[in-house]
Amino acid sequence: MKNLPVRMARWSAVHPWRGIVGWFVFVVLCLGIGISVGTNAATTEDFRIGEAGRGETIAAEGGLQQRPVEHVLITAKPGTGKLDIAAADAAAADVAARMRKLPEVLSVTDPVRAADNTAVRVTVTMKGPELEGKEHVDPLLEQSAAVQKANPGLRVEETGSPSISKGVDKLRGDDLARTEMIALPVTLITLLLVFSSVAMALVPLLLALSSIAAAVGLTMVASHVFPDNGISTNIILLIGLAVGVDYTLFYLKREREERARAGGKLSPQAVVELAAATSGRAVVVSGLAVAVSSATLYLADDVIFSSIATGAILVTLVAVISSLTVLPALLAKLGMRAERRAARGLAPKKRKTHNTGPGRLTAAVLRPVAKHPVATLTVTVVALLALAAPVLGIKLTDMGRETHSRSIEAMQVYDRLNEAYPELKSMHQVVVRADADRSPEVTAALRELAADVKDDPRLSGTSQLTVSPDKRISMLQLQVPHYVSSDEAQSSLKDIRDTYLPETVGQVKGADYAVTGDVARYTDYPAHQEQKLPLIIGALLLVTFAMTVWAFRSVVLGLVGIILNLLSAAASLGILVMVFQHTWAEGLVDFTSTGSIGTRVPLFLFVILFGLSMDYQVFVISRIREAALRGVPTRKAVIEGIGSSAGVVTSAAAVMVTVFASFAALHLIEMKQIGFSLAVAVLLDAFVIRMLVLPAMMLLLGEANWWPSRGVRRARPSTEQASRPLESVG
Repeated sequence: MKNLPVRMARWSAVHPWRGIVGWFVFVVLCLGIGISVGTNAATTEDFRIGEAGRGETIAAEGGLQQRPVEHVLITAKPGTGKLDIAAADAAAADVAARMRKLPEVLSVTDPVRAADNTAVRVTVTMKGPELEGKEHVDPLLEQSAAVQKANPGLRVEETGSPSISKGVDKLRGDDLARTEMIALPVTLITLLLVFSSVAMALVPLLLALSSIAAAVGLTMVASHVFPDNGISTNIILLIGLAVGVDYTLFYLKREREERARAGGKLSPQAVVELAAATSGRAVVVSGLAVAVSSATLYLADDVIFSSIATGAILVTLVAVISSLTVLPALLAKLGMRAERRAARGLAPKKRKTHNTGPGRLTAAVLRPVAKHPVATLTVTVVALLALAAPVLGIKLTDMGRETHSRSIEAMQVYDRLNEAYPELKSMHQVVVRADADRSPEVTAALRELAADVKDDPRLSGTSQLTVSPDKRISMLQLQVPHYVSSDEAQSSLKDIRDTYLPETVGQVKGADYAVTGDVARYTDYPAHQEQKLPLIIGALLLVTFAMTVWAFRSVVLGLVGIILNLLSAAASLGILVMVFQHTWAEGLVDFTSTGSIGTRVPLFLFVILFGLSMDYQVFVISRIREAALRGVPTRKAVIEGIGSSAGVVTSAAAVMVTVFASFAALHLIEMKQIGFSLAVAVLLDAFVIRMLVLPAMMLLLGEANWWPSRGVRRARPSTEQASRPLESVG
């Protein structure tokens, strides 16, 4: 009763108003400081990965880096027949003239007709870094709209990286708003079913939302160390709502149990202390496990995963703080209010008996597990391994531009542009750095390379050579009339890197070269993630083992935790592959299959699941260990602990599944895959792993569960000695 969670709970329960006001001051300060310092957004440089990233760095040294580009496409209006070329040329000239006057524009090309005269395009290059184009694209879109208005007989549209990024951001914002509209009411309904009290149901939700608000502010501050790529808010909402409600739920359920057990003989403050002594410690251990697991994402050496890690760590730690400070204060106030109402006759003085044992369904599930642990373990493990089998055929790809939802208008134009001008689908950029006096050799080698690939059917035959003003950097751009994911684009990149470049530019002494561009970016990012995956999985296993051993002083339980997490994650990933790498579930889940899984999804799934599963692991085993420390035989302690924690674990899982499943409704395919996989993972973890596999394993292990800890063994003799006088009296 003297550990930190209990001391914090005791202070908050004795000074409830100070605890409540202090918490909301903390939230306001976090938001205020975050808004005042602003968000440090990730720059183009932060996204550079592998050889493609090295090539972009070389190009940037000579001012040849990729810039935001927009294409204005002019075609015949649907249903009007062939394109009026004269009218299209006039409209294109108008577009070019208007664009050249804009301060956001760096250059405008002359109009280009499609090979079959079905379209005319004007390409506009914007000023500034590639990532910032979406922030300045509105004036360009306005000019395209003005030309459309002036030419009602034509279809004048605009697309490009900036307008597509702007559309993706808007779609993501709309999706998140819809997600909140789904997740919050369903979470509230779930909590109402659990507590049968509006006040008690609102407490977890309000604390989770306030934790999310505080974490958003802290993330703004943290972005000045770990730049934010724009996804951290999504992660804070995803993780914050789940763990915030879970931690509060664990605490609340235990407080209600202790209050019912006390039967009115203890003060609200004392009841809160008892809850803190048990669930408070479990919340701290769980929160630290999620935070440390999330921190392994920093090993990915990638700005996207750094943003995810920062958001997940901060919102988890803030949720832990809220459950140790303001939650005890609120519970003490609610308890005192209930006592006053009872004293005035407004509420029944007799407290309803709180059932701490297993419910009917839980008892029905545990009965065969207790009788046949070997059979239960064998069947469930084989079933989970069968679900995991599709992982062997997983195909990881970067979910690039071509995978975005066609509900974005710019993506519809993107498809029409690529149909009329297939050479714009993707490109290779061969970048070379050498001393200025070797520039003639470099340009000659690049021209030789262009000649070698001119008749390659995988390329369009179109090339462009650019040299920096100081003659040190040269770049050859080769257009690829295939999408980046196609076999043609991928094989052409491999041949250029492995064959054409060494035979040409590779012969120039002292030349440093690399291939970047759309195809190289698409290829190098998954390769980078696959390279980092074993390191991060290894760190995760170590963290899971260390946290479990630290929490329960048991090496055996540490190994059990690793096995259970691997089973749960592998089965979830297998189901994800079955659903998203094929087309049979497209109508059910509302997506268009890319035949692959997003390269970030497995890593995100493993890290977040390993952290979140510790919530259930710690809470359930804490209950079992409590019983064992009271001298209850391990077999009975397992059944008692699983049974008493099943209700809260089920309720917590329902909340998590609701939150994650709402993300599965998003239009962005990678976020959809993340939401779906996490929802499936939590379902498996809560209802299969914790209800079947864990009890079966612990029943078979018996007293070995606690090795090498002596705490449980020391409890046995003391309990037996205490029971002897009673036995003799009997």
